[in-house]
Amino acid sequence: MLFLEALQRTCHRQPDKVALECLEAGGTLRVRYGQLEATVGRAAAFLKSRGVGPGDRVALQLPKGLAFIYLHLAAMRLGAVSLPLNPGFPTAELDYYLRDSEAKLYVGDAGRHADFGAALETIDTLATAIFLGPDAPLETLLPDAPVAAPAPPPSDPDATTLMIYTSGTTGRPKGAELTHGNLTANLDALHQAWEWQQDDVLLHVLPIFHTHGLVVALHGALHAGASAVLTPAFDAGTTLELLLTKRFSVLMAVPTIHARLLAEASGERFDLSHLRLMTSGSARLPDDLFETYRTTFNHTLLERYGMTETGMNLSNPFRGERRVGSVGLPLPGVEARIVDPDNGVTLADGAVGEVQVRGPHVFKGYWRQPEKTAQAFTADGWLRTGDLGLREPDGYITLKGRSKDLIISGGFNIYPPEVERVLLEHPEVSAAAVIGCPDADLGERVVAVVVLQDGAAATPEAILDHCRVRLAGYKAPKEVRVSEGLPRNAMGKVQKATLRAELCRAAP
Repeated sequence: MLFLEALQRTCHRQPDKVALECLEAGGTLRVRYGQLEATVGRAAAFLKSRGVGPGDRVALQLPKGLAFIYLHLAAMRLGAVSLPLNPGFPTAELDYYLRDSEAKLYVGDAGRHADFGAALETIDTLATAIFLGPDAPLETLLPDAPVAAPAPPPSDPDATTLMIYTSGTTGRPKGAELTHGNLTANLDALHQAWEWQQDDVLLHVLPIFHTHGLVVALHGALHAGASAVLTPAFDAGTTLELLLTKRFSVLMAVPTIHARLLAEASGERFDLSHLRLMTSGSARLPDDLFETYRTTFNHTLLERYGMTETGMNLSNPFRGERRVGSVGLPLPGVEARIVDPDNGVTLADGAVGEVQVRGPHVFKGYWRQPEKTAQAFTADGWLRTGDLGLREPDGYITLKGRSKDLIISGGFNIYPPEVERVLLEHPEVSAAAVIGCPDADLGERVVAVVVLQDGAAATPEAILDHCRVRLAGYKAPKEVRVSEGLPRNAMGKVQKATLRAELCRAAP
């Protein structure tokens, strides 16, 4: 049964149960499953009245909240394609996404109308642009009454229902097309692996324009018939206070969020063992954070691995060893292998190669880019993730970085996460990123960018000395740059392409 079909059944079976709560400055907005079904039906009728039909892209650039959720589910319900966009995109980026996707309808925040209004009028394929805000809420646009007999949700598992643009670390961002079948396969796998329950209450602190916050967290809760409580944005103090109420059973976050929760704890210990599940993903979880979290909060984080093109691929087990440094085992229905990226030969356990995955959760392809879609897959249907990793004898997989982040210096392969881990062991370093820059002698030289702890005064030379005694000479950075911060995307991932563009000079 596809996700939308299961959701409709849940709405009919438990109409009075709270599906969503939005915590806002003006109070809490609660939506029960019956109300969710009715409002999504009304929103679908509204979109249809504006000419939206099967296959049309509906671009949503809205703040985290109910309007986004209603329109997102309504677009999927119509057989259209939901296209979530970061509310922070500037005009130039928004222009690219709307033109590339050929979105038919755009819904944005009234607070950005002055920025975008004139530019949107120049996009020929965009039939309608709507701006929502306090003076123009979504409710005023919807039909007065719920749809009496809503049409059944789309039943074609191969139809595209969601398009999310990749981060674009190489070239222009690409629209990853995810089908009803892809989403459902991944949700079913996570439901089984993480043992989602109807009485779960998710504290949702992530953005909802990205796979992690939208599909894994929000869809995951709705697919289980559970409740999701959404905060408008993450705040460490508020989040810790909410978690301590023992109301919540699930939290999904990224390492940056977990690190800020630890900083909020300020060395005190808090018992969060009542939470059934706390996950970490979208970036590698540092080993020391994993251990400190366990001692500070009496809870062992569950690290997992996914990507825009697939949703989740691997996960440490809910019941079993949550291994530090590892992203765990393949989810139910998912195949994973480690291969030599040059010849595709499967490597022995312990050898570093490219992680490849296969399964019904893997995306349909990149929007109108058949060549790049073909390049993403092997001849026998495995997705080339671009991530490097190794498989341990018992099946656990450990990531070693991105293949495009691999540094080859003097003929030696250097995996940035290994160097970054050593940098983070320095007591005055709070964050670190390692990149390769052109070098006339070595081919590439290892450059480290570090952010110091508040009040710290470590010099680049002191940090280099720290690395030289902990790493082989070819792995140790040749240069350390101290920065006030690292460029990150909305999910907390360090944007190494940005660092290279800013810091790497042509080979001397």
